[in-house]
Amino acid sequence: MIKHKDQRVGLFVDVQNMYYSAKNLYSAKVNFGEILKTAVAGRRLIRAIAYVIKAQNVDEQKFFEALGNQGFEVKMKDLQIFYGGNKKGDWDIGVAVDAIRLSSKLDVVVLVTGDGDFVDLVNYLKNIGQHVEVIAFGESASSQLVHVADDFTDLSDNKKKYLISFRRNLIRK
Repeated sequence: MIKHKDQRVGLFVDVQNMYYSAKNLYSAKVNFGEILKTAVAGRRLIRAIAYVIKAQNVDEQKFFEALGNQGFEVKMKDLQIFYGGNKKGDWDIGVAVDAIRLSSKLDVVVLVTGDGDFVDLVNYLKNIGQHVEVIAFGESASSQLVHVADDFTDLSDNKKKYLISFRRNLIRK
């Protein structure tokens, strides 16, 4: 895929998907700053939006501030807790609406998620002429999502770059 400096890029990050993928696969945290650099790849960044769920965790405010300091616009939603203890928190519709709404101002839409629920969004964006790139961990990314994307970056190919280890666990390439 040819990337050139005049391309206008919009980045949409499904933070929960990335967080739990890194935690479950590698017992590590995601280096969102490095993902931002990779996604932009020397092109013109128009918007970088990180979608987060507030779970009233002690450290989450520092994390949200860190995302903001790295250049992300942070959109927050409260975790929904239902009768019986079931919990729900996702931004799928919000990501889709923002990507569609901003698409006329972009040449490239970059989705940072492995969630197969975004296949229809990718197909729609491609049908209206958008170039769509996906960034995710290959082991947890939907194969359909990877297939329909114009370009796929597998974060697992460079764990040292994209992961911050928990408790100094060694991350092997």
